[in-house]
Amino acid sequence: METKIVRLGEGEKDEEALREAGKILKAGGLVAFPTETVYGLGGDALNPDSSRKIYAAKGRPSDNPLIVHVCKTEDLYKVAKEVPEAALRLAEAFWPGPLTMILKAGDLVPRETTGGLDTVAVRLPSHPGARKMIECAGGFVAAPSANLSGRPSPTSAKYVIEDMDGRIEMILDGGEVGIGLESTIVDLTVDPPQILRPGFITGEMLKGVLGAVENDVTLFSAAKDQAPRAPGMKYRHYAPKGDLAIVQGNPEAVVRFVNEKLKEAGQAGAKTGVIAASDTAGKYRADVVKTIGDRRDEEVIARRLYGILREFDDENVTKIYSESFGDEEGRTGGLGQAIMNRLLKAAGHQVIRL
Repeated sequence: METKIVRLGEGEKDEEALREAGKILKAGGLVAFPTETVYGLGGDALNPDSSRKIYAAKGRPSDNPLIVHVCKTEDLYKVAKEVPEAALRLAEAFWPGPLTMILKAGDLVPRETTGGLDTVAVRLPSHPGARKMIECAGGFVAAPSANLSGRPSPTSAKYVIEDMDGRIEMILDGGEVGIGLESTIVDLTVDPPQILRPGFITGEMLKGVLGAVENDVTLFSAAKDQAPRAPGMKYRHYAPKGDLAIVQGNPEAVVRFVNEKLKEAGQAGAKTGVIAASDTAGKYRADVVKTIGDRRDEEVIARRLYGILREFDDENVTKIYSESFGDEEGRTGGLGQAIMNRLLKAAGHQVIRL
């Protein structure tokens, strides 16, 4: 299959490209497109064949639910069996934006899209191009991240092309995304609501609207042997090709330990890498050291994380150590919770505590 790649940002040509993307989606094809979080891989959410194509293109297990993207809040009533007041309050507070809500699925949504579950994940993105494309496609686009299953989600079109060229009909290149981590997912079918995937909309923000909100038990531990209730709940996800481990402890002790391990790995023939904060990056003796930013600036760390993991793949790094960032135990409910959730899954929960 030949994949058409179109660069967005050219005014009237954007409208033409988004309409063409909509036609492809209506016809059962697949289109990768930018959102404010990461790039999505879109198909017609109401067409079971389109959902099957998404799973095939990604190499994704078919029990992993897809998120239905809509272009207006009232479309909730078309895909959900019931819309609780809590969903409307969250929509008013955070939509359009990086929040996905889990609701009881309506009859319109095929089980191929829900991963066989009786619930549906719904989000209204804030990216104007994404919303226009969804409108042109008929209003309901199923879209996981536009990467091969298990790999880091793409935050630029370069990595979408790397994973999806020849697998799908079109890629819309919108440049770098703004947030860099997938949307927050909150399950409204349970009481109190549960965060199934942390993101830019933090636990604190959700509690400000809903009151009581809990974390799912798998956010900071290995997922149990069960079908995922939402995207990103598999044990190892967002992972680079190289072996990644997180090292926690006193900063000086972490540097000493990691440098010892880097020396051993290098002697064994590995190409080594480190993910470090700006104040400690110069202390490591790896083949490749990636500075993720100031430890206090969680938005920059979130935006850089997936790109760094992909860069290690580009440079054929086989052994990676990362400092610990953000909220290690999910205590604060801030953006650090999302950073640590993704980093733990990328490392397959390999954590070394000093």
